Amino acid sequence: MEPDLFTAAAEDRQEKDPSSSPLAARMRPRVLDEVVGQQHLLKPGSPLRRLVEGSGGPAGASSVILWGPPGTGKTTLAYVVSKATNKRFVELSAITAGVKEVRAVIESARRATGGFGKETVLFLDEIHRFSKAQQDSLLPAVENRWVTLIAATTENPYFSIISPLLSRSLLLTLESLTDDDLRDLLRRALTDERGLGGAVTLPEDAEAHLLRIAGGDARRALTALEAAAGAAIATGAAEITLETLEATVDRAAVKYDRDGDQHYDVASALIKSIRGSDVDAALHYLARMIEAGEDPRFIARRLMISASEDIGLADPTALPTAVAAAQAVAMIGFPEAALTLSHATIALALAPKSNAATLAISAAQDDVRRGLAGPVPAHLRDGHYKGAAKLGHAQGYVYPHDVQGGIAAQQYAPDAVRDRRYYTPTRYGAEARYADVVERVRERLGRSGESAEPS
Repeated sequence: MEPDLFTAAAEDRQEKDPSSSPLAARMRPRVLDEVVGQQHLLKPGSPLRRLVEGSGGPAGASSVILWGPPGTGKTTLAYVVSKATNKRFVELSAITAGVKEVRAVIESARRATGGFGKETVLFLDEIHRFSKAQQDSLLPAVENRWVTLIAATTENPYFSIISPLLSRSLLLTLESLTDDDLRDLLRRALTDERGLGGAVTLPEDAEAHLLRIAGGDARRALTALEAAAGAAIATGAAEITLETLEATVDRAAVKYDRDGDQHYDVASALIKSIRGSDVDAALHYLARMIEAGEDPRFIARRLMISASEDIGLADPTALPTAVAAAQAVAMIGFPEAALTLSHATIALALAPKSNAATLAISAAQDDVRRGLAGPVPAHLRDGHYKGAAKLGHAQGYVYPHDVQGGIAAQQYAPDAVRDRRYYTPTRYGAEARYADVVERVRERLGRSGESAEPS
């Protein structure tokens, strides 16, 4: 809707006194070149760039749905469009607007197009909060291009937006901002006259903590920076110290360098705590990694390795649990991924432990590296190609399914390792069953050799 008297007065006040606006609003980019991140959406010819540049012709700009986490620039991109385009720009929020307001905008847009040839861009924030009926009211305007819709949502549009509206719009996915993106934004806010104008500085340790707090959210980063800067200025300090930042945001800095020793030390402690079945210590180290902003995929990969390295067949469900956790983490990300990682960590820490699978492959690899290999026994070789029979390949092979018990007493390993035993199962958990099975099988196969230990 067009700004009313009070909205216009508020905007005029903010224009004359920028400091009355939050830092995040003051630092909002005015042109595409000031936008950090999301460069995959701003390439030449992209829908957003065409909206900003006012590209017309027979292939006009499309309506778009911006989907991404909070603080990634959905509102910012719409704001840039509003400043750059020569079209009418109208902003609504699904939190406060309804069908009545949407229809009023559409009717006004039709009059502007018919009477003045002026196209309208409608930015609708939080569109997922609209009901199906409310979203239906947008369809004629989008389909007939009475308005060009820019809709923003933090929820999966395939579940929160009706299919007809999705099919009439382009879905653009925004990604969480990287540390480099946020670092550029923070340093710009510190020096830019629209921001803090050089009133304070931000040393590296405080900047690193601020980046961890932000978690890829530009709004969160700028809000914390503004609060810390205010606290520093109030005490006459020219620097936002780590202590000031910790006190302001009420969150202690975790001593953890994702590219240094702490990264490997804490990850090592997590795995060793799981191996030692100390679930509480494992959760402590997991929490440190999460709070420090560690990549959840890295944590999930370590858990998958632990499931095979330290648990193995003592609990055959451990690896599927870790793999499922890794898949879930990749789909949902933080903060909810913390629940999934906790679930997997607890399961692995409390599972019975066995490193028999680890020792088995290590011993087998050692033998191969030492040259204990030799040719594959002739009866096991491929016999499907022409001439294989003349070479004796596959001759004498006994099909196990034709034998009572399903175990054919024939040689499988090369002569060099015929009697080597690599797998020595424990009697822990579910592996006890495998221990009984492997002894019966070896006896049937005539495998009487001693266990091979990895060197």
